[in-house]
Amino acid sequence: GLVVSTQIKLDSKILDQAEQLKWVGRIGSGMDHIDIEYANAKNIICYSSPEGNRNAVGEFALGLMLSLLRNINKSADEVKNKIWLRDENRGVELCGKTIGIIGFGNAGSSLAKKLSGFDVTLLAYDKYKKNFGNNWVIESTLENITDDADIISFHIPLTTETKHFASNDFFESLKKKPYIINTSRGGVVDTQSLIKSIENKKISGAALDVLENERISQLNETEKKHFDFLANQTNVILTPHIAGYSFEASYKMSKVLLEKLGFI
Repeated sequence: GLVVSTQIKLDSKILDQAEQLKWVGRIGSGMDHIDIEYANAKNIICYSSPEGNRNAVGEFALGLMLSLLRNINKSADEVKNKIWLRDENRGVELCGKTIGIIGFGNAGSSLAKKLSGFDVTLLAYDKYKKNFGNNWVIESTLENITDDADIISFHIPLTTETKHFASNDFFESLKKKPYIINTSRGGVVDTQSLIKSIENKKISGAALDVLENERISQLNETEKKHFDFLANQTNVILTPHIAGYSFEASYKMSKVLLEKLGFI
C-alpha cells in the first residue's frame, strides 16, 4: 500500500512501476493528483478521508465569509499601518443573506450546518446528490443559486467536468453581486474570468484559499499578473490552502484513512 498527500502525483508512469501495489490511501479529500481510472484498471483500490477535515473546511469557509462582509482582514491590515478608518470599513451582516453552496458533500454539508444558526437562507446544489434538503438547507438548482445568492461557496472536487466550473458564463449568469468563496480546488474557478468579474463589478469580492497555480515562485508572466491583481484588491482575501489544514484535521484524516484500510 501507499499513503500519499497532495505533494505526490500518482500518474500511470509511477503506478506502472508499483507492480505489487494493492491500494492507495489519500490523507485528505481531493483525488485530482491520482489517476484513479488507471489505478482501478490495475485493480488498485483508492481511498481518501474527506470526513477528517470537513469540520476544518466548514469553519474556515465561514470565517472567510465573515472576514469579507465585515472587512476584518482589510481593516486589521490598515490599523497595523496606523490607518484608522471606521466609516470606510462599515460592513454588512451575514444575518438575512442568501448563501449558495455548490457541492453538498462532506465540506459543503459541514458549512451548511455551521451556517444554520446565522438566520440565513441556505441554497445547496449538487449534481450527484438528491433529496438532501432538511430544516435549514433548501435543495436547489444551479440557476436558483446564480439568481438569488448573496454569497456563493464552492465545495466540489476538481475533475475534467468541474475544471473552470466558474467561467465567464457562470459569472455572467449572476443576477446579484455575490461574494465568491473557494476552499475546494483552484482549478474550479477560472482566474481570468474571476478577475474580469471583479473589474466589471459582477461580484462584490472573493476569498480564495486555493489558486490555479499554488507554486507562487513558479508563476508564468500571465499568472504573475493575475496574482498581483488579486493581491492588490481590498475586497479579495488570499490564503495558502489551509482551510482543511488544522491540527485536529491532520489527526482525524489519518485516523479515518486507517479505519477505511482496516488497520484500526
